[in-house]
Amino acid sequence: MTTAGETNATDEPAARPRRGGPPGGLLVPLVVVPLLLFGVPLWTVVLGGQSWPAWVVVAGVVLAVLALAGLPVLMAVGHGRRHVDAAARVGDTLLGVAWLLFTCSVLGLLLELVLLGIGVPDPLRSRVVAGVVVGGWLLLVAYGLTEALRVPRVRTREVALERLGPGLDGMRVVVLADTHFGPLDRTRWSTRVAAVVAGLAPDLLVHAGDIADGDVADRAGQVRPVGELQATLGRFSIVGNHEHFSGAAQWVEHMRGLGWQPLVNEHRLVERGGDRLVVAGIDDPTGTGRELSGGPDLAGALAGADPDLPVLLLAHQPRQVRDAVAAGVDPQISGHTHGGQIWPFHLIVRLEQGALAGLSSHGPRTRLYTSRGSGFWGPPLRVFAPSEITVLVLRATG
Repeated sequence: MTTAGETNATDEPAARPRRGGPPGGLLVPLVVVPLLLFGVPLWTVVLGGQSWPAWVVVAGVVLAVLALAGLPVLMAVGHGRRHVDAAARVGDTLLGVAWLLFTCSVLGLLLELVLLGIGVPDPLRSRVVAGVVVGGWLLLVAYGLTEALRVPRVRTREVALERLGPGLDGMRVVVLADTHFGPLDRTRWSTRVAAVVAGLAPDLLVHAGDIADGDVADRAGQVRPVGELQATLGRFSIVGNHEHFSGAAQWVEHMRGLGWQPLVNEHRLVERGGDRLVVAGIDDPTGTGRELSGGPDLAGALAGADPDLPVLLLAHQPRQVRDAVAAGVDPQISGHTHGGQIWPFHLIVRLEQGALAGLSSHGPRTRLYTSRGSGFWGPPLRVFAPSEITVLVLRATG
């Protein structure tokens, strides 16, 4: 037995450190989860005592097997090195509708327990459950598609800041986040969003990260309408985790070429009515060790800034607010959560990020606004997590 800091002198293979994870470590994500995702609906709708005709059972089993086998292939081809957009569109949609069917099926099993408790016999009991599950699933898919593809609603909130000077009182900060321009061509959607934002007359226009998924060459057309928007005091953007998946540096340069000011661990000053505001932005934690900046550096972002001035920080992930509180940041604006995007993922997101959506207070000074995002990632679905374009009206209280 060795103690901390010592090494084992034996050269026997059995004494060498084990490499990789435990045996079977990939069993759950690669085998068990897909089997549950498709197996639970198959049982709840087709095989669980409904006594359907043979052709219904065969058709249900075949569809489930095809979906189970096809999903990993579509996701690998669509989001792998080749980036085949058609495969990504089909795979993403299949994943989303399968998740909703799984969720409805789990709720259906609870309904079946209730019906069993009051004495409803099979096959009537299981057929009622199957009908409720499929009907609820179709409604949620239709609702989710509508919410994901619509122009986001405008959400306006006032944010009171003690250090904000009177000249900046009433400043309108329009927030876009998580547009995720990707495999599904949303150029027309981008044009409609740009029209809404232009009508809001922003003083500051910010994008809180995850502009697009993919290379600039493939997504520039979708980004252009939003990228050409104007604001009286400036347009600022940061990178999110998804820019790093395709090369964040290219997106920084592209936004700069459109006239935006990408903030990568740096700050700028804006002034109105004789009062000034520090606008800072930091890299996403996904960038740690990567070529763009090495990761988030709030101290570096604020280096040289007047410590008496209020600081507006753009940080993609809400959990970065811990560093913002320590640095005395006034408001932090974040995205990343999508408000959960597809219920009930919000439970996991809130646990991981600490904030899901809206305005919250942290420490003695810092206010955090978490946007639910303007677009969507992956499945073109938003269920109980509506998208938004946010107008934050800054108010001076000092």
